[in-house]
Amino acid sequence: MRSLSSYFQRIISEDSLLLRVSVVCLLSLFLAQGMAFSDGGEAEMHRISKKKVLFIVAHENFRDEELEEPKRVLGGQGADTIIASSQPGMAEGMLGDVVKADLSIKDVKVGDYDAVIFIGGVGAEEYWDDPTAHAIARESVKQNIVLGAICIAPVTLARAGVLHGKRATAFNSVARELEKAGARYTGTPVERDGLIITADGPANATQFGGAVAEALAGRA
Repeated sequence: MRSLSSYFQRIISEDSLLLRVSVVCLLSLFLAQGMAFSDGGEAEMHRISKKKVLFIVAHENFRDEELEEPKRVLGGQGADTIIASSQPGMAEGMLGDVVKADLSIKDVKVGDYDAVIFIGGVGAEEYWDDPTAHAIARESVKQNIVLGAICIAPVTLARAGVLHGKRATAFNSVARELEKAGARYTGTPVERDGLIITADGPANATQFGGAVAEALAGRA
């Protein structure tokens, strides 16, 4: 009887040990997965850390979401964002947003940035034939810097001569402007050809920001 009792105690003890080992293994697995997820999330958050992105907006009537969404996406992944306009100070969006332009486009040194983005909105027409804006676009291409434009802003790139032979998109009302400059207008929401990224308007501003982030990450 004593022998039988000892036998059952040994089995219970072994089962208890097995249970404890199983629990420890499961906890270790969950912790490892949690750390991997955390590291991955942090890597995603900071994958373009310290990249400098210049947004060029019209002094009046830039399109609010076309600035807000890419700025949020890029800033959320660690990029530093700077705003330039035709003059420093406060710039006003079509929907009422007011942002501070840190500098005038005349003071932009393209080599200081990893990406230059022209924002649309009806006010963006002020840069279509602006020699300084054209020079910024050309210098961005020359220095292999990510260059973007959204809505009607791709017309500035087209008239600067940097879209010739490139796939590009824009707000459909200005498609002919791109084609006249030799661009291959695609009409897609977002288009990327090398380091030049264009988009058709505010509805796809978030996707546009993501495409710019991808281009920057590829140059890390």
